[in-house]
Amino acid sequence: MNTPLVKAVDIEKSYGSLKVLKGINLEVNTGEIVAIVGASGAGKSTLLHIIGTLDTPDTGKLMLKGLDVFRYSSKDLAAFRNKSIGFVFQFHNLLPEFSALENVMIPGWIAGISKTDVTRRATELLELLGLGSRLDHKPSELSGGEQQRTAVARALINDPVLVLADEPSGNLDSKNAQELHQLFFDLRKQLNQTFIIVTHNQEFARMADRTIEIRDGVVVSTS
Repeated sequence: MNTPLVKAVDIEKSYGSLKVLKGINLEVNTGEIVAIVGASGAGKSTLLHIIGTLDTPDTGKLMLKGLDVFRYSSKDLAAFRNKSIGFVFQFHNLLPEFSALENVMIPGWIAGISKTDVTRRATELLELLGLGSRLDHKPSELSGGEQQRTAVARALINDPVLVLADEPSGNLDSKNAQELHQLFFDLRKQLNQTFIIVTHNQEFARMADRTIEIRDGVVVSTS
């Protein structure tokens, strides 16, 4: 039996007296596209941040690639995160003073990949995402859809085993949102990429392999 890529066991998280997650259990396998849905305040983004090791649970265990990641030191965990997990947020968070190519290359520089290799890989990804003619353009010179595709390329630069996205199409019009959603499926097909995506977009949730609904800090359904 294959080990799940992601396994969360009894994850709980509170902020002060507010208990946000109340015992989350879930598994995600390699190559899956999973949508996490639920009302605002249900705990979706908190869960995503814990899966991405950006935040730590109060209790419970998170296994990534079979590894109990919160046993790592903060330094080792940061290195693991940089190389193994890609992030796409609602706001693309591109650095305005850098070109699209340079923005995509930044996580590769942090990981210590050689300039030649990271430049080649970033160029390949931007070309794959239809941005081959926009390499030298700064974010202000790109459309909203192009900015978000650049952010997707940045998330993929270190060949992560997992990509996490938090409302990635939330700021896009319907056409660009639809194209971004299709892009995730194309990347799964081409790269066997795994995605966990928090979304309010019902159309995308229906497209996903599975939908996990969170309500008041617990998983109430998986379909």
